[in-house]
Amino acid sequence: MKKTKIAFIGAGSIGFTRGLLTDILSVPELQNSEIAFMDINPHNLDMVYQLCQRDIEANGLDIKIHATTDRREALKGAKYIIDCCRIGGLEAFALDINIPLKYGVDQCVGDTLCAGGIMYGQRDIAVLEGLCKDIREVADPDCLLLNYCNPNAMVTWYCNTYGKVNTVGLCHGVQGGHELIARALGYEKKDIDIICAGINHMTWYISVKHNGEELNGKLLDALMADPEASQTEKVRIDMMKRFGYFSTESNGHLSEYVAWYRKRPDEIKKWIDLGCWINGETGGYLRVCTEGRNWFETDFPNWLKEPPKTYVQENRSHEHGSWIIEAMETGRVYRGHFNVVNNGCITNLPDDCIVEVPGFVDTFGINIPRLGDLPMGCAACCQSNIIVQRLAVAAGANADIQYSLCIIGRKCSQPYCIRSWIVKTTAYFYAATHQGKNVLFCSHIYL
Repeated sequence: MKKTKIAFIGAGSIGFTRGLLTDILSVPELQNSEIAFMDINPHNLDMVYQLCQRDIEANGLDIKIHATTDRREALKGAKYIIDCCRIGGLEAFALDINIPLKYGVDQCVGDTLCAGGIMYGQRDIAVLEGLCKDIREVADPDCLLLNYCNPNAMVTWYCNTYGKVNTVGLCHGVQGGHELIARALGYEKKDIDIICAGINHMTWYISVKHNGEELNGKLLDALMADPEASQTEKVRIDMMKRFGYFSTESNGHLSEYVAWYRKRPDEIKKWIDLGCWINGETGGYLRVCTEGRNWFETDFPNWLKEPPKTYVQENRSHEHGSWIIEAMETGRVYRGHFNVVNNGCITNLPDDCIVEVPGFVDTFGINIPRLGDLPMGCAACCQSNIIVQRLAVAAGANADIQYSLCIIGRKCSQPYCIRSWIVKTTAYFYAATHQGKNVLFCSHIYL
């Protein structure tokens, strides 16, 4: 019997890779899989290999991880490819946040839209061109690319449309909001059934039910009465007041995707909570990542002293990846929310954009129902983001600086101040990538 090959690209993300592999190998039918790890950082690759191989052996499985810095080697014959790269690393991320901030563009996360997300997307696409080419040439012809990279919609859009690779984008924002909603309504998560629809990081809970009763009409009051949510989710609550539906993403994330909450420094404070970065702190995610950038160096020896992970179903996380692979390999149906090409699912959003919607997975693949129209206000918010995504993907795919200038004019509060920065950086970036220079370092021209 042919083994199912699963390849991790960007496997040096130690905690994420180890956790997702544990999820996958907790499925009995997947315990004979072939596993490949690829990363450009040999040191991180070796650490994650040591930890995961030790887990495998402790669970009595006959699997030898193939760890390599050669992408094509890792992809050869792979049926499932998990993309978890961060192109440019923290050095490029710091520039995505700090240079726009110099010109008055305030971001909490900066990985999805606005100046940071746009430039992050350009770096991604320059690498995705080669990744998709390799997948088409050496991976299993029926393979599925599971994308965990941000900006998720842009990456998934590029891979499907320009890269010609069957790709699904995966995010845990829906699950996180699900837990918050259940808590605010006084129930356990398992007792609340949800339907979400929209785009990644701006998906709307269009149905919230308990035992068949629709509770959306009670949700706003519940959130406002919740002592924690009322302080930490001011943007999301305000958006629900105005548009009628709760959004999946955190306070800090959502504040970047609309025009009203981060325009003026003196007004930002009333919408955020500094108890945790994710509630809106300026550059919060960059700060946390920078402070913890070498955590695995100190934790790695301690992990080796701890007992290995145990592969049991009860310990699986809510990350979609393992559940999708299980469903496609065994036929056990899995329901989740996925980022896919719209193709008429949401009828008042463009057919070619990437939407985040409910779907069912089995041996026939990922099956998406037709939902119809989003509520008009929610669709309008999504559409404003989709236009930026479309321009950003086209800019990266065609190395066209004019598209980038159009985007910045739409999404930044100080477009004219930042224009010279965009002209210089994108011009150099596109020239460098198309001359074969190392894209991982091109973003340093921001300085």
